[in-house]
Amino acid sequence: MTEQKMPLVILTGPTCVGKTNLSVTLAKLTGGEIISADSMQVYRHMDIGSAKIRPEEMRGVPHHMIDILEPTECFNIALFQKYAKQYLKEIYDRGNLPILVGGTGFYIQSVLYDVDFTQEADDGVCRRELERLCAQRGEDFLHSMLRKADPVSAARIHPHNRKRVIRALEYYRLTGQKISEHNAAQREKESRYCACYFVLHESREKLYEKIDRRVEQMLADGLVDEVRMLKEAGCRRGMVSMQGLGYKEILDYLDGRITREEAVYLIKRDTRHFAKRQLTWFRREKEVIWLEKERFCHDDGKIVAYMQEKMKEKGIISSL
Repeated sequence: MTEQKMPLVILTGPTCVGKTNLSVTLAKLTGGEIISADSMQVYRHMDIGSAKIRPEEMRGVPHHMIDILEPTECFNIALFQKYAKQYLKEIYDRGNLPILVGGTGFYIQSVLYDVDFTQEADDGVCRRELERLCAQRGEDFLHSMLRKADPVSAARIHPHNRKRVIRALEYYRLTGQKISEHNAAQREKESRYCACYFVLHESREKLYEKIDRRVEQMLADGLVDEVRMLKEAGCRRGMVSMQGLGYKEILDYLDGRITREEAVYLIKRDTRHFAKRQLTWFRREKEVIWLEKERFCHDDGKIVAYMQEKMKEKGIISSL
């Protein structure tokens, strides 16, 4: 590890793979503090649908980037990077190790490579115009615009991921550059950190079973009531917070657009698709260390021991 580079541990992987417990165990052993790289857990009152870690599950480990915004507020990649840099500085000042945990690959990349989000300031005029167009013409129409402007991004972004489609179109309109080209250039930058980038994974069959069980557990824990409460508080489908998996489907159910059974089916299906897209993203990343759970017989203790060995090799933690 060079003097100029600060240590950073990243633990990511698809949804439901088991990052939460593993990250807390690692943090307890290494004196770490966790920064959440999740686009939904930043919101207060959105606990069940976001699978937010409970206080007792933290086991005394400091967690950051959780419950910092109201559901009516907007959150984006640039804001995430800004907050993450602030938390990183505070953790380093305390002499502790930051552990970035979550499944949003672009958020992780924004920190690891200090991605530049500078673009022409228009006070959100372009974004609001695209949002109105989406409301009027639909998500498929907006995605067709992206296919013409930036085919590579369109192939990578699902038509229903309205936030990312709008972000890509906005970037193209404001800069004249394709965001896929911008992201590729940023990915080639050398990381500003001495990092261990771990990707936790397991077989598709096991992962999909866990996704289905989690959705059923969320419903048993009161997901419908949580979304009903948010709706009564003024949350609408067009808000960023309501684009999260589970929230928009239950909101459609409460609004009478679909049945409860259809909502459950869509949540399970789309969560599986999301996990697949997450893995596609991580496979494109450089210098990742894959943690195949089958290799470790699904034993978190063995996985953590392996992670510590890799961290020692990097000089992130000292050998005992």
